[in-house]
Amino acid sequence: MATAAFLSIHNMCSWMIDSFGGAEQRAHWLPKLVSMEKIASYCLTEPGSGSDAAALRTTAKPDGNAHYVINGSKAFISGAGFSDLYVLMCRTGEDGPKGISTLLVENGAAGLSFGKNEKKMGWRAQPTAIVNFEDCKVPADNRVGPEGEGFKYAMKGLDGGRLNIAACALGGAQDALDRALAYVKERKQFGKRLADFQNTQFVLADMETELAACRTLLHAAARKLDAKTPDASKYCAMAKRFVTDTAFAVADKALQLHGGYGYLADYEVERIVRDLRVHRILEGTNEVMRMIVSREILKS
Repeated sequence: MATAAFLSIHNMCSWMIDSFGGAEQRAHWLPKLVSMEKIASYCLTEPGSGSDAAALRTTAKPDGNAHYVINGSKAFISGAGFSDLYVLMCRTGEDGPKGISTLLVENGAAGLSFGKNEKKMGWRAQPTAIVNFEDCKVPADNRVGPEGEGFKYAMKGLDGGRLNIAACALGGAQDALDRALAYVKERKQFGKRLADFQNTQFVLADMETELAACRTLLHAAARKLDAKTPDASKYCAMAKRFVTDTAFAVADKALQLHGGYGYLADYEVERIVRDLRVHRILEGTNEVMRMIVSREILKS
């Protein structure tokens, strides 16, 4: 899951450049990003503005007509210090979402630095750190689209990003179910296989049903996003909320079916549970997903 999620973030950055970048930006970056010769990271969240992304404070001020000078920091950035390109949302104008623009910052730029790798509950297969900008100078040509459009780009990118994170969670939960199923067929207690107990059978049935429901909603949201329907963002939020919450619950049931062995690293279910926990937080917390959905249905 940690690897799949890392790649999905890279893909989201590539999609943003392809969708909103100029012809020269696309020609320069996309062949390298699609082939994964270069890896990209998404820089939106800040230490002081998590769910309230529009309140970000990292600034990019013009230095003549040819450059921007960036100051600020971004937190919880997957690939920080490892990636080759940082797709940065920063403030070039007024407060609020209309003052945010998108800049491309290459690794090695003067004034770009990184904090220590965070010690995390899960997702240990990928580096996560703070990205710092201290008088970091980048060409004005590195701006994606017009000034003031960055927040819109970021939110559009997050629709697909939320589906990717949900898909990663669904895959992890399916892995946990498959491991649990194999385990209960072999493990015996009180002279019977665990799979022969009705309680075990009922738990497995619920897990299978819940994952089928997740898959159906996720695919429906993906179809709407591809078709650019007016309710696509609502469905992406619903899918992200439902799938990541349900996947975590299914993986927890899988650990419970393993008993004490589920808590041991040798069986890997504990890793799945740890990795899945963050999916309910990133790409917009599930509380924010509820806000998005309720706002949309109250419009009608």
